[in-house]
Amino acid sequence: MMQLELEDFIHYIQIERGLSSNTLEAYRRDLKKYIKFLNTKALIDQWDDIERTSITNFLYDMKDNGASDATIARTLSSIRLFHRFLLQDHVLATDPSIHIETPSKKRSLPKVLSSEDVEQLLKIEANDPLSIRNKAMIETLYATGLRVSELIQLTVSDLHLMMGFVRCFGKGAKERIVPLGDLAKESIEHYLEDGRPYLIKGKAIDQIFVNHHGRALSRQGFWKILKTVAKDKQIEKNLTPHMLRHSFATHLLENGADLRAVQEMLGHADISTTQIYTHVSKKRLKDIYSKHHPRA
Repeated sequence: MMQLELEDFIHYIQIERGLSSNTLEAYRRDLKKYIKFLNTKALIDQWDDIERTSITNFLYDMKDNGASDATIARTLSSIRLFHRFLLQDHVLATDPSIHIETPSKKRSLPKVLSSEDVEQLLKIEANDPLSIRNKAMIETLYATGLRVSELIQLTVSDLHLMMGFVRCFGKGAKERIVPLGDLAKESIEHYLEDGRPYLIKGKAIDQIFVNHHGRALSRQGFWKILKTVAKDKQIEKNLTPHMLRHSFATHLLENGADLRAVQEMLGHADISTTQIYTHVSKKRLKDIYSKHHPRA
């Protein structure tokens, strides 16, 4: 019975909020764990039987099983939204999730690559279809700050190379336009001419970046490619696709870019999300000063 309301909720937020499939799956995963706890440990199978303590006991159970404060806070947010839906749908008479304190999230500074590391990473000898593709993808990711999910969803019609920009669709299917640098533009042109045609072998496919079978590349596929390139270039940091996005934003701010412009390029709804990169920039400047100033 409870699973039925969960699927109704997922359908509701998909229609009302236009959330991505990854976000919807995160809600479903969080709430399945919640419902399983209610059924098996709290022995509750009716929504009206849920009390405030039922929810707090679930959160304590998560903590006991090693969940971070950030994960618990996100799960509580999912539960609150779900309960508001149940209240609105007259499944619940009252909302037991209100007045439950959210754990404070310790916000660590994002890890970034140095400019030298980026230069080293991008020294890819593009001399066959796969290496040409790899260079084009990594150049594009660093040049635009796209999320990896946005990168692999790019279609040929999203490219505007003459004008020097790409169009992408971020969270909530929000469209944004991001400039392309000359080096990324050249790499993409090289890939479209000497890489992609040999990979797709005449197949009709919209996505720009494809795997060796000529099919759309997956997130996991891109992750493996990036790891392989980083290892080959002897980048010792634990490189992730998101680290390139962090590096894009940090390097722009270090070189004088406007915070609002960076916010727009990253597709952040709230500028406070973008402001974390100003802290990264300041910390890096302090580190450079401490390392190189004779009286630091």
